[in-house]
Amino acid sequence: MYHYNRFGAGWRMALLLLSVLALVPGRGMTSNDGAGVYEGPPTPIGQGQGRAFVILAADGTPTTIGIRLTEAALDGLPGTPPPGADGWEYVLPLPAQAAGSGYDHIGIDWDPQGHAPPGVYDRPHFDFHFYLIDANARNRITAVGADRERANKMPEAAFLPAGYLLPPGTEVPRMGAHAIDPAADEFNHKPFAHSFIYGFYDGKMIFVEPMVTRAFLASKPAISTPVKLPEAYALRGYYPTRYGIRYDAERRQYDITLDGLISR
Repeated sequence: MYHYNRFGAGWRMALLLLSVLALVPGRGMTSNDGAGVYEGPPTPIGQGQGRAFVILAADGTPTTIGIRLTEAALDGLPGTPPPGADGWEYVLPLPAQAAGSGYDHIGIDWDPQGHAPPGVYDRPHFDFHFYLIDANARNRITAVGADRERANKMPEAAFLPAGYLLPPGTEVPRMGAHAIDPAADEFNHKPFAHSFIYGFYDGKMIFVEPMVTRAFLASKPAISTPVKLPEAYALRGYYPTRYGIRYDAERRQYDITLDGLISR
């Protein structure tokens, strides 16, 4: 578990712009043709655990990639992070069967007090980062000096979903910059419950990120939400057309998923 600092004062400029189955990798339920659900190893979170999973079609292509949190993972979470940090990170390894998906690993960031901008994302919530780059590449993102310019490099128009903005000041070390949708509820006088972020570094998309409040998860939802898509992607992978947030009462777990994956 790591602590990190999410956003700096640059979010004020962003708001201004908006106003003008086992404990080993590969566990799963499969059929003879390779289709099935495959899970990665567990990571302790709160009083429970989380793990990554992938669902493969009969031809071996991924249709869903996601996170499973046991119900107890929402309890006993760490409180106020150290000075200068916004939250705590948990890293989920993917099962071997997800190797062709384009995703390298998943980072769950728990923000007990939320983060900037104030009045928008300052509620206790999780940031579920599905990374298209590996840990070494992430560690090279310092978002300081010349690297700050790389983090804030504007992608070509085709790589940014229609309507999304990449405001200055959203760069974060080991993450990159965050593109936001000004049409989202939280920017239109509605409370933040869940949203979808695209992450960029050096003009390339390097992660996709459902953000979900702890309160919304605790309400035991069952939703599937479409996402806005760019015309093109800089990195090859399977990208979501929807994201899901679902509670499974029988298994007492939450699934946060990238669904309707398409190869690009």
